[in-house]
Amino acid sequence: MLGLIFIVISNFFSVYQSRFVGLVTDLAAGTFDDNPNQILLWAFRNQSPAFVVVVSAVCIILFAFIKGFFMFYMRQTIIVMSRHVEFDQKNDIYEHYQKLSANFFKKNSTGDLMTRISEDVSKVRNYTGPAIMYFFQLVTMYIIILIIMLGINWQLTLVVLSPLPILAILIYFVNKSILQKSNEVQSKLSRLSSYAQESFSGIRVIKSFGISNVFTQNFTEQTDDYKKAMLDLVKVEALFFPIILLLIGLSTILTIWVGGYDVINGTLSPGVIAEFIMYVNMLTWPTATLGWLTSIIQQAKASQLRINEFLHTEPEIKNPAPNVPYKPQGNIKFDHVSFQFEHTGIIALNEVSFEIKQGERIGITGRTGSGKTTLTHLLLRLYDPTSGEIRIDGKLLSEVNLDAYRQEVGYVPQEVLLFSDTISNNIRFGAHREVSMEEIRHAAKLAGILESIDAFPLGFETKIGERGVKLSGGQKQRISIARALIKNPNILLMDDCLSAVDAETEDIILANLDSIMEGRTSIFVSHRVSALKKADWILVLDQGKVVQKGKPDQLIEQDGYFKDIYQKQLGVKTES
Repeated sequence: MLGLIFIVISNFFSVYQSRFVGLVTDLAAGTFDDNPNQILLWAFRNQSPAFVVVVSAVCIILFAFIKGFFMFYMRQTIIVMSRHVEFDQKNDIYEHYQKLSANFFKKNSTGDLMTRISEDVSKVRNYTGPAIMYFFQLVTMYIIILIIMLGINWQLTLVVLSPLPILAILIYFVNKSILQKSNEVQSKLSRLSSYAQESFSGIRVIKSFGISNVFTQNFTEQTDDYKKAMLDLVKVEALFFPIILLLIGLSTILTIWVGGYDVINGTLSPGVIAEFIMYVNMLTWPTATLGWLTSIIQQAKASQLRINEFLHTEPEIKNPAPNVPYKPQGNIKFDHVSFQFEHTGIIALNEVSFEIKQGERIGITGRTGSGKTTLTHLLLRLYDPTSGEIRIDGKLLSEVNLDAYRQEVGYVPQEVLLFSDTISNNIRFGAHREVSMEEIRHAAKLAGILESIDAFPLGFETKIGERGVKLSGGQKQRISIARALIKNPNILLMDDCLSAVDAETEDIILANLDSIMEGRTSIFVSHRVSALKKADWILVLDQGKVVQKGKPDQLIEQDGYFKDIYQKQLGVKTES
């Protein structure tokens, strides 16, 4: 609102400069007393021509300074406000992304998510800042000029402004086309961003297969599609500016032509013609921006619709009790749990039932695609079961404080994701609290990675690059384990996270876990018998069903998957 007040003041002093120009013109033409500006005539009455010219020049310069002063503050209020809007909107979108379930991120590409939080928000910012500012500048300029022109000669005013309805009709018909093409441009930009992001993430695979030229060609085709869509939009936008200039030029011609006859007939002074020409030219730039403003508004509309599409997406997984303190003890029960992926229809788990008591260490194994990772995701409540119940300490998992529960669960995923930061910050990330360097070193020692870190020139302050690209697979896995252990969890989930470490390091890590997880629940998902041998009991999954369950020694003696991998991995023959 303050910015709009500054617009009105700035435009008033801008427009009123023309009144002095008209007065001086009539002074030069000898028609000074015929000028319709009664206020200035009264102020300059009985003054010499030189005095009138000097004072008018000083006033014009002074008004220009006042106009510039308020224009500066106009931009400082409205444009700065739009940056705050952009800041808030980006934070709102990012916060909402954090609330959405894992299923949402499987349906939508990373590039599209990035485009909506960057490009789309920027286009909305262009509306809340420049578009609003220039639109109100145009409106107030028209109102002030129209009042002055009608007060001078309403017949000439109507003639001069007669081309404006044509302009309004033109804008009305072009708006729809700009909106449609803006939507298409943003959609193609999202696909382009997604493709580029995937290419950069998988650059090592692309190079190792020697298909860089194929990806380059595909990227060129997508950029060409984006270019064509953008050019279609630009062609429509390009129609505005020359047509607006034509209509403004027509208004100038009408001013001189019709006004000239009135001057010849003695019903109008030459100063009025000079004023009207200046008013028409003052309207040139604001009117010329109509096309640009229309484009910004339509693009912002298209972008806000895309943003709202995600902002109005309700998260499938909601925290039912965010303010209720909760600390799980580690008693877990699966009661006829089934889960089917919505986007593929694959049944990952089928009527799975088991119970884990506090302090137990259990192992989960099975063939690839048997549902092991899905089970850990359900325990983390990244998904809810399609049917059946999961209970933690007798309570339904869907009814406990989800944030508090997850903070008590240490999770080491199968696909390690480290952030482009220092090793210490990657380990500290899991703590949810301030931790000392001693705690970070202790967690690293438990994960069997301390000696490797100390061998780096910068130690724990080593930058590991995007996704930990500077580290080996085993080092990344062990840092991920340290990240889970530093939170001192009551429940530990390790999803096949020892596959890239050697047997000796594996034994060290498992031995360390014996001490820190005593009395706490731990679940190990693995294909390696060595990682499961210390489990209290083992669950064997196959095609989403529990096919075996028992202590390691018992399963070794039973025909089935566990006995087979035991014999293959350890080279031991057992008697049936």
